[in-house]
Amino acid sequence: MNSLCRNVSLARNLHTGGTLLKEIPRNLKNKKHSSQLWLERQLRDPYVEKARQEKYRCRSAFKLLEINERFKILSPGLTVVDCGAAPGSWTQVAINLTNAGSKKEGPVGRVYAVDKLPFYPVEGATVLGNMDFTNIKTQETLSKLLQGDKVDVVLSDMAPNASGVREIDHDNIMLLAYAALRFALQISKVQSTFVVKIWDGGKTQQFEQNLLKFYSSVRAIRPDATRDESTETFFLARGFKGLKTS
Repeated sequence: MNSLCRNVSLARNLHTGGTLLKEIPRNLKNKKHSSQLWLERQLRDPYVEKARQEKYRCRSAFKLLEINERFKILSPGLTVVDCGAAPGSWTQVAINLTNAGSKKEGPVGRVYAVDKLPFYPVEGATVLGNMDFTNIKTQETLSKLLQGDKVDVVLSDMAPNASGVREIDHDNIMLLAYAALRFALQISKVQSTFVVKIWDGGKTQQFEQNLLKFYSSVRAIRPDATRDESTETFFLARGFKGLKTS
């Protein structure tokens, strides 16, 4: 634990994916070529339209929905921390599946969402916008909100601003992944779950090996909603072993 933590640099430049198009553009002629390609891709993307119809803030909701459908990581009554949460689609999914903040019968969960970017509140969640997760003060704020309670699920959809250089982008997202892992180790219950996004690269295998030091099972998942050209992978780590105090 100490060796791992010493080697983890707190990352900067926290960023998350773009929000949905609010309306379909009628005229693309005056757009720059790259913007035009992005808009055309959005219009062809069935998950963008599906997210709009189901009132999710971003298409990424369907990645978490698929992970949960396959592995049942979220259920009523659980406490969840969502890192890199803006614009809030994973938070929406977590609220619905944990019964957070609702008045329905049955166990009621809690969801804490944090991001460096500002984003609109999500009913049922405690939202920490304009707060960099990699900043120790942000983590201290989260810990205080938990009031000593441990967390059932830590989610990290964090990603850095892409430079276009694959090796650099991989290194930067791994810094964020390790920052999320280190915090998860501090706040999680025994047998808890950790879900984290990475972009595949040279440090992927070592990261998986590090996860196995602390979790009973680890698997790599590529949800159907992941775009074909993306190197994105999610690690699902289950069965947190706890930390030895001696």
